[in-house]
Amino acid sequence: MVMRWDNLAAPPVEGVPDRAAPATPPLPLALPGAIVRTFDTPGFAGMTFYEVRAKSIINRVPGASRVPFEWTVNPYRGCSHACVYCFARNTHTFLDLDAGADFDRTVIVKVNAGELVRRELAAPRWRGSHVAMGTNVDCYQRAEGRYRLMPPIIEALRDFANPFSILTKGTLILRDLPLLRQAAEATRVSLSFSIGFVDESLWRAVEPGAPSPHRRLDAVRQLADAGFGVGVLMAPILPALSDSDSAIDATVAAVAAAGAVSVTPLALHLRPGAREWYAHWLAREHPQLVPRYRELYRAGAYAPQSYQRELTARVRIAARRHGLHRADPSDDRRPTGAPPPTAAEQLSLL
Repeated sequence: MVMRWDNLAAPPVEGVPDRAAPATPPLPLALPGAIVRTFDTPGFAGMTFYEVRAKSIINRVPGASRVPFEWTVNPYRGCSHACVYCFARNTHTFLDLDAGADFDRTVIVKVNAGELVRRELAAPRWRGSHVAMGTNVDCYQRAEGRYRLMPPIIEALRDFANPFSILTKGTLILRDLPLLRQAAEATRVSLSFSIGFVDESLWRAVEPGAPSPHRRLDAVRQLADAGFGVGVLMAPILPALSDSDSAIDATVAAVAAAGAVSVTPLALHLRPGAREWYAHWLAREHPQLVPRYRELYRAGAYAPQSYQRELTARVRIAARRHGLHRADPSDDRRPTGAPPPTAAEQLSLL
């Protein structure tokens, strides 16, 4: 795999107490020249950050991906949200790291992301296409509080009036609300939150590093109050854990009460990397459910279409009951001149 960063050392983060240390084990072969950094704060205990200077940042999505966006920006790789089901886990193996604990505890930070976005938006070949963020790992994960990569990215997109979307679980997005308002005056800005369920015991078990569902709902409410039409990606819905009628109704009701404009359901899918990590967690925490999952996912990463259709129908019924409208993400009959799909709709096809 050809990596997109060079061997230049990254500078320390101004004002942040830290310690740079030699990598133990040695630097992954895919990250020569990275600066290895750890922070002496409880929120980053056991975590390692590899600071790199990327060569490019606006990435084209392969056509075979079958998603309704062409370009993404991902300032981080690896994610402290540590969601046991995260579909992006296997991308860590491209860096000679593992898809399990390394994904949760070892984060790649593209420290020059903001300056690269500005430079690439200014390139004559760039045509102002929609840019999606949060499509791999969360750009508002905990590390963003330290590295502050998103403000210069948003500023560049604002200054070039370039449309963009953000999908996140991170309530840190509220820090950038003034910038997002400024950007929305210049271009189309789509904001979505990922909230698969509102059961806090389940959240602690499967999303231990992410803000709680109720904190995310509060962020949806604040963004809606600021004038944004916020969508919610109800994902993933976990078979036998969050797919009951009562769980679905409780989640949709909370989403509607928070002021979201849409809810888009997405059943759990288990790609390589995520599949093994989630299976390990399931066997430890809910061994009685292992046969059910083997049956549902025997054909691969996706549950049967019949299960997905039935799940979607039940979410739609709940959405109507609570006054929410949801456009079908498989319906590509958008009117000419209509805004691009919301971030939630974008991810619903992954």
